[in-house]
Amino acid sequence: MIYINCLRRPTSCSFMSENVCSYPPRHTTPEKFFIEACDDGADAVLAIDRVSNEMALAGKKDVPPSAVTRPICGVMGTIRLVAGMYLIVITRKRNVGSLMGHAVWKAVDFDIISYKKTMLHLSEIQSQENKTFLSMINNVLTTDGFYFCTDFDLTHTLQRLANTSPDFHEISLLERADQRFVWNGNLLRELAGQPELHRFALPVVHGFIVIKPCRINGKIFEWILISRRSCFRAGVRYYVRGIDSEGHAANFVETEQIVLYEGAKASFVQTRGSMPFYWSQRPNLKYKPKPVISKSMNHMDGFQSHFDSQILIYGKQTVLNLVNQKGSEKPLEEAFAKMASGLNNGFLNYLAFDFHKECSNMRWDRLQILVDAVAETQEEYGYFMVYKEGKIVSQQKGVFRSNCMDCLDRTNVIQSLLARRSLQSQLQRMGVLNVGQRLEEQIEFEKIYKNAWADNANACAVQYAGTGALKTDFTRTGKRTRWGLVMDGWNSMIRYYKNNFSDGFRQDAIDLFLGNFAVDDSDGPTPLRVHKDWKFLTLPIVMLVAFSMCIVCLLMAGDTWTETLAYVMFWGAASAITATIILFNGQDFVDAPKLVHKEKMD
Repeated sequence: MIYINCLRRPTSCSFMSENVCSYPPRHTTPEKFFIEACDDGADAVLAIDRVSNEMALAGKKDVPPSAVTRPICGVMGTIRLVAGMYLIVITRKRNVGSLMGHAVWKAVDFDIISYKKTMLHLSEIQSQENKTFLSMINNVLTTDGFYFCTDFDLTHTLQRLANTSPDFHEISLLERADQRFVWNGNLLRELAGQPELHRFALPVVHGFIVIKPCRINGKIFEWILISRRSCFRAGVRYYVRGIDSEGHAANFVETEQIVLYEGAKASFVQTRGSMPFYWSQRPNLKYKPKPVISKSMNHMDGFQSHFDSQILIYGKQTVLNLVNQKGSEKPLEEAFAKMASGLNNGFLNYLAFDFHKECSNMRWDRLQILVDAVAETQEEYGYFMVYKEGKIVSQQKGVFRSNCMDCLDRTNVIQSLLARRSLQSQLQRMGVLNVGQRLEEQIEFEKIYKNAWADNANACAVQYAGTGALKTDFTRTGKRTRWGLVMDGWNSMIRYYKNNFSDGFRQDAIDLFLGNFAVDDSDGPTPLRVHKDWKFLTLPIVMLVAFSMCIVCLLMAGDTWTETLAYVMFWGAASAITATIILFNGQDFVDAPKLVHKEKMD
């Protein structure tokens, strides 16, 4: 079985909406994998020794005629599991569109191939653990939202790319990529260490990309939305909150809106991320666990590190904190406000907006209050724009950093409103919109715009919380509907189940994929062998039996009502007492991660 990687846009396939990569074949022999480059006239072949694990550059003449051949779309990288090394490749892709003449692809299917030809060297327990690790890798790969481009850097904004030297564009995609957004960076470690093999290293981003040809006033332009999810402090909703010791915020996403028209380019960038201090919100079977602010950590060090980095990359920052200013969220808002004030940095502005209070009773028109409040700041920050001849006429000087609790639902609504305001100015400046015209009046474009932002919300929500986003009815239609409330309730129930009973596995999967946990070379036990204590199995069974007996007693009444009442009270009390014990020890009954120590996740 041999694997072939295409690192240039192949003319034979670039116009196919869905591709199974019928490129030069990939080749496998019992001793080696051979992966061809698909550049026109290229003779380069990546040879991977399945015994020594060594990688080297070879030529097509080195591929044995007897090798089994199969096409692939690209190499994600390699990872060590219990059974040894595995090669991860993209086997199917879908064309998303063209970005300035470069085909952008969504990775649809993957294959995980063992270097070992058999699993006979594993014990039964090792074999089972290896299967669990493989299912973790598959869990990440099947989370929708992996994108790549073979000849364009998707990890940088247009403004960052425009402000680089000519030499920057001569180095490989892997070397020039923003490592915050290279989700297979850990998998590409071995390739990264050998510059001659960089042509086979394909940086892959995780998030959301939509590319839409649009028409207004008979003028056709490209409208593009790219959300890049950071691989630093990545994870799932309740197990990854706040920041780490290096100032990386949980669920940090950079979203860039791009417009291309007759050679002119414009972009507007926003960011989102968890409140950047040390806090946690561990699942404990309650619908909404109480958030806890750490009392042992130095918050200002991490807070300053976070914003020093953000200001260096993006310029001025305006924080839009959308959390509730009462109840369990209130202490978080107060802590954020206090730290922002204490930082005393002229490049950082803080604005709190109680989204739920302001928009209660379906008063979603009140979001305009926030949009108007930051209108002057948005004018100051501007956006990036370059004319057809390459002249840069505008640079974005700052970003809005939005957050709610999860940085998903409320955040996406506000970002879509700010992005529309920027787009209005850009299209007028490009001559697409006439003087006095409003984007809201362009019915066809508004439909594209709203649906794309709602799809962006869903993508970010699935990747972090496990379900589609809430409040997308407003993003899609501009109105809050009762059906939207029903769907929000349904998604909230699914989130509750996943957050309590499956997110530990998802968190482990992400940590394994990103290299936060590495499988040991030794034959010793892995953290997967940790078992729950007796309470985990016994108490739920006792509660279920007691509740069932209570129902049976109600349905099958005894000889007297007092006898029936006694039985119902006994079994009802047993059920209630057991349920209370389970809730009191809630964290023992949720699906918690096994691969990372608790202090690392807090």
